[in-house]
Amino acid sequence: MLVEPGATHECVRGQLYDDIGTVYARHRRADPRIAAQIRAALGDARTVVNVGAGPGSYEFDDLDFVAVEPSTIMLAQRVSGAAPAVQAVAEYLPFPSLSFDAALAVFTVHHWAHLEQGLQELCRAAPRRVVLCFDLRLEHELWLVTEYLPEFLQFEEGLVWNPEDIAAAIGAERIEVVPVPHDCQDGFGGAYWRRPERYLDRDVQACISSLARLEPAVLQRFETELRRDLDSGAWHARHRDLLALTEIDLGYRLVVAS
Repeated sequence: MLVEPGATHECVRGQLYDDIGTVYARHRRADPRIAAQIRAALGDARTVVNVGAGPGSYEFDDLDFVAVEPSTIMLAQRVSGAAPAVQAVAEYLPFPSLSFDAALAVFTVHHWAHLEQGLQELCRAAPRRVVLCFDLRLEHELWLVTEYLPEFLQFEEGLVWNPEDIAAAIGAERIEVVPVPHDCQDGFGGAYWRRPERYLDRDVQACISSLARLEPAVLQRFETELRRDLDSGAWHARHRDLLALTEIDLGYRLVVAS
């Protein structure tokens, strides 16, 4: 359900996902283990604003959600019966102060045009704030970046924050590690750390913003090199230690102000 949009403002996420988000709901589904951790962080909240909600992967049936999403393409992928959605941006939430028990932001803050302003809006909207983000210092250690795609760094060179900064901005009292399981059902950037062949799927690429924004020549080089290493067994030889793991810490963090 789409309700009347709030004020319109330039938004990085909205522009980006109108271009690349056409198959997002196909691969960006809630992983039940990550969902359980988010649900626990929401605690006894009954009403939740989900900022940068996309198709609504982490909205729970036992809570009353209102989704905020700037991208028309993403809003169109919300299933029938999903929580009501407002087309707006994080920096200008169209609600009175303290309209909700909790504000949730999942894998979205790195797309906000003005992070500090968006985090201030989360604080204004609700007394409890839960933000799922990532630590660039660890994310950049993933083999996908170090061995194949140092170009990822260009998309994040302007991001100077880390989870501790976000925690300070929203008054959080804890930061939780969110391990990524080897069979993660949500296809975010690090989800396929033990399934490298999945990064060659064009639909998978379209649901990972850093891959979707690569220049065609860079993407072709990446695919050629990774496919070569998979066919020769070189990737598996280099990463036999990963194949023994069932989960890994890739820097994903749940920042909780309760």
